Amino acid sequence: MASMDVMDAVVGVMEDEGVEVVFGVPGAAILPLYKALSTSERIKHYSVRHEEGGTHAADGYARVTGKVGINIGTSGPAGTNMITGLYTCMADSIPMICITGQAPTDVLHKEAFQAVDIVEIAKPVTKWSVQVKEPAQLVWTFREAFRIAREGRPGPVLIDLPLDIQTSGLEVDFDPKRGGRLHFEKPEPSQRSIQQAVEMILEAERPILMPGGGTILADASEELMELAEYLQVPVSPTYMGKGVINEDHELYAGIVGLQTNQRFANALFLESDLVVGIGNRWAERHTGDLEVYKGDRKFIHVDIDPRQIGRVFPPDLAVVSDAKLALEALLRTARDMTPEREAGAWVGRVDELRSTMLRKMDFDDSPVKPQRAYKEMNEYFDEDAIMVTAIGLYQIFGGQFQKTYKPRHYLCCGQAGPLGWEVPACIGAKLGRPDSLVVGVVGDYSFQFLMEEIAVAVQYKIPYVLVMLNNAYMGLIRQGEMKYEMNFAVDIGYEGPDSDYGIDNVMVMQAMGAQGRRIDRPEEIQDALDWAVKTSEEQRVPVLVEIMCERDTNAAMGVSIDKINEYEPIIDGTRETAGQIVGAIPQRD
Repeated sequence: MASMDVMDAVVGVMEDEGVEVVFGVPGAAILPLYKALSTSERIKHYSVRHEEGGTHAADGYARVTGKVGINIGTSGPAGTNMITGLYTCMADSIPMICITGQAPTDVLHKEAFQAVDIVEIAKPVTKWSVQVKEPAQLVWTFREAFRIAREGRPGPVLIDLPLDIQTSGLEVDFDPKRGGRLHFEKPEPSQRSIQQAVEMILEAERPILMPGGGTILADASEELMELAEYLQVPVSPTYMGKGVINEDHELYAGIVGLQTNQRFANALFLESDLVVGIGNRWAERHTGDLEVYKGDRKFIHVDIDPRQIGRVFPPDLAVVSDAKLALEALLRTARDMTPEREAGAWVGRVDELRSTMLRKMDFDDSPVKPQRAYKEMNEYFDEDAIMVTAIGLYQIFGGQFQKTYKPRHYLCCGQAGPLGWEVPACIGAKLGRPDSLVVGVVGDYSFQFLMEEIAVAVQYKIPYVLVMLNNAYMGLIRQGEMKYEMNFAVDIGYEGPDSDYGIDNVMVMQAMGAQGRRIDRPEEIQDALDWAVKTSEEQRVPVLVEIMCERDTNAAMGVSIDKINEYEPIIDGTRETAGQIVGAIPQRD
């Protein structure tokens, strides 16, 4: 039996758990782990510019691959910089492990340099936060960390490694084939609850399936669509479930909500009589006023975590189960209880409202309206493009207008919403899917939070496209006159805190070795996107298309789903009508 240093065994565990990519910032207190990593032929390390950026890169990698993301740093400020990323993964159920190097155990109580109690700090935003106190516990602590990150509702783990634990010199007999990954069970639904759920669906006149992000995490999109097509039930994903159904599918009923919504989706929901939530949270930006949302309709809630059931409101039927296993059971039971159904009046109603309650997108305004920017992106990028976005007005418009066709192809930091997330998340997404086109949609303000991670992509030749919706452009109306000075050939640059134009984002990209182009007319978008994709692939760097958008755009939002202020015209196929409140839509006869 061959023995090895325990830190080499830790790397062996990571390799056996399927780790191929790790992000981090080296520092003195974590160098023993880095030394062990340097001998690995399977794991590639990417040095990021900021520990928060490392967590978001690991997050993006985990979202597109379904694997556990890894981020490494020291304790102290490196560890505290990871907290936002841990919280983001906790909020969105993303498996990630952060590893921090700590001061030696004998000085932890002496206010040693960077000896912060990162374990206690991280506990509220992790599934498990642990400090290893004995070298002999290292291997099984890492095994347990991977199990916890994946088990049940996935999430983040933090492992804190004191320096003396890493440098103990302990020799262990490590054989991954003898030990292996720790097993965990996926909860199966009770057959009685499944049968009752199918009975409720069959009895309903206007049922809706509402898959959330948990359906994507469970890789259950195919099972969802088999059930929907067999029973001919419309599918209205939550925002985090975007991509679980092809948005061109005849059963796509849009996204319900106060911000990231389609007006026809809210209208259809208000007519529904049964909602089957699968791996969703009933988040407040989705439901709005609960009395309006709940109405007289019934609810079924399927979730892997029993602590989610009833957290917002009590469902009429609760099913604790892995989403994939629940959907398989629902389909199997439905086939036993009823023949495959034909599309009826309710599915026809979906088609009717989808074709008569569209939001206008083909504006010719310059600077560009965000709606037009998304129209051009929808037309240019195909269904295989992976779209990455963060938080702000551009995320709201993305939820309303961005078309998505496949699971794990629309990534957003949904609940936590850290600014700048998309810049490093694109790095992780591209490393996870190197053959896919990765496109980050970013705002001018969000970009500034973690734009230093562009340098990481340049260093490691990681190509992706950034599309910026820049509404900081204020050189429009001054004293009643139209001031229009910017075009593709004019590079204004930064002019101080009172600048009309703000920071020169193209110059920032170029300064880090990347590329960028600024445009301000809608007819330029397609050519700019084509240039960006080709340049990014040829030069193997990120490329920015900065679209100068109008300063103020009214987004369709409200306090409840029946009172969304619709500022833009409604398109009914052949004509435009004035904006309205969703509550005033034509109702069913």
